[in-house]
Amino acid sequence: MEIEGQATVKESQPPKFALPVDSEHKATEFRLFSVAAPHMRAFHLSWVSFFACFVSAFAAPPLLPIIRDNLNLTASDIGNAGIASVSGAVFARVAMGTACDLFGPRLASASLILLTAPAVYFTSIASSSTSFLLVRFFTGFSLATFVSTQFWMSSMFSAPVVGTANGVAGGWGNLGGGATQLIMPLVFGLIRDIGAIKFTAWRIAFFIPALFQTLSAFAVLIFGKDLPDGNFRRLQKAGDKTKDKFSNVFYHGIKNYRGWILALSYGYCFGVELTIDNIIAEYFYDRFDLKLHTAGMIAASFGLANIVSRPGGGMISDAVGKRFGMRGRLWALWVVQTLGGVFCIILGRVGSLGASIVVMIVFSFFCQAACGLTFGVVPFVSRRSLGLISGMTGGGGNVGAVLTQLIFFRGSKYSKERGIMLMGVMIICCTLPICFIHFPQWGGMFCGPSSTKIATEEDYYLSEWNSEEKEKGLHLSSLKFADNSRSERGRKEDSETRPVDETPSTKV
Repeated sequence: MEIEGQATVKESQPPKFALPVDSEHKATEFRLFSVAAPHMRAFHLSWVSFFACFVSAFAAPPLLPIIRDNLNLTASDIGNAGIASVSGAVFARVAMGTACDLFGPRLASASLILLTAPAVYFTSIASSSTSFLLVRFFTGFSLATFVSTQFWMSSMFSAPVVGTANGVAGGWGNLGGGATQLIMPLVFGLIRDIGAIKFTAWRIAFFIPALFQTLSAFAVLIFGKDLPDGNFRRLQKAGDKTKDKFSNVFYHGIKNYRGWILALSYGYCFGVELTIDNIIAEYFYDRFDLKLHTAGMIAASFGLANIVSRPGGGMISDAVGKRFGMRGRLWALWVVQTLGGVFCIILGRVGSLGASIVVMIVFSFFCQAACGLTFGVVPFVSRRSLGLISGMTGGGGNVGAVLTQLIFFRGSKYSKERGIMLMGVMIICCTLPICFIHFPQWGGMFCGPSSTKIATEEDYYLSEWNSEEKEKGLHLSSLKFADNSRSERGRKEDSETRPVDETPSTKV
């Protein structure tokens, strides 16, 4: 059987996609303002639904000065609730990754959004520190939709633009963390002005993010497609997609050390972003004696930077990937995230309001760009266990947020400014292991491709399939992906290792 022959037959058929595609029917271009099905439609559905979940998960922090007075919350109560809001998604993200591998991102995402929406509604009836902690905990599960967002983009866009697609989708979704700092005080103010007392107004305000989240789930179900060629279930019934086993997906994911390193480093870019979303409004409100609305606007600028910062990280990853291959992606990730740590330390040390705002904005760019750069690497770690690797990395972000808030921002052991400074030190330290990531076919930060082991894309991705599975042809999608990933050699490596007229072998 030859893939080449199959491709010829398909190429003779009329084109069925609005965007140019590769042999896997993944788009090779990213057109931001297009809504063409299925690629760009999936992009817009993914970021909007993730945005809605982010708004819900962080709807409480901008109203904390009101909520803490109503529920008599202590500093420890607030810290515990903040930890609860991000801890639930730790295992949910790993589970979401596996669900995407087995059932597809559309069904996995919409199901989780609908399951967590009731917790947002129930926030309006919280009456104690315990009930407030519980609703924040269960609402936080919705942040696992980040994994389905990244899986979906990696399934729809080809290697040269996958970093950009992941970066923009994730970044625009993360905008919810900044937008909610503006939305919730505004909604609260409008409801209060209509005539509700402040302790009632904040409760009514939570119906807005809850309804937004619910509607986004139905949009994903109705208008989305799992893959360019259709949904998982239909393709599996037609025999066009293999139904994989959980045990195989899990095994090949957890044994890949690259996923674990990316999970650690992501814990101190996205994990730090979650931490800042939880503390920054209260930090400016208390330290500089600002009004609630003013503190919310300043805090919003951190999350709103995602409109350019995380997408910028994805674009940087693709740009250096085209020139320097995977090694360029890894170097860019390490440099940007380390600079984020430096500016985090500076943020904790500056004492004036103006300087704090400027440094926070600069810090937000590097911190969030590192998130985009991380998911410029993730799609290449494993083809068979893409969802699980995405889930492990995303879950690492939440673990980092939990640990950081437990150590530095729970109760009064550290002042918030000292906690922020120490968090910057942690960023720098936890970014160092990126130096140990090495792909035998492409190399790492300090070493080129392996000279002692087989160093081809085909052998790397086909190693996830045994001989019996190969005989059944289950590995064909990995073979196509391997061929489409040759760009990760970089221009220099590609020209040195492969003649211009060479056609890669596609025989099975």
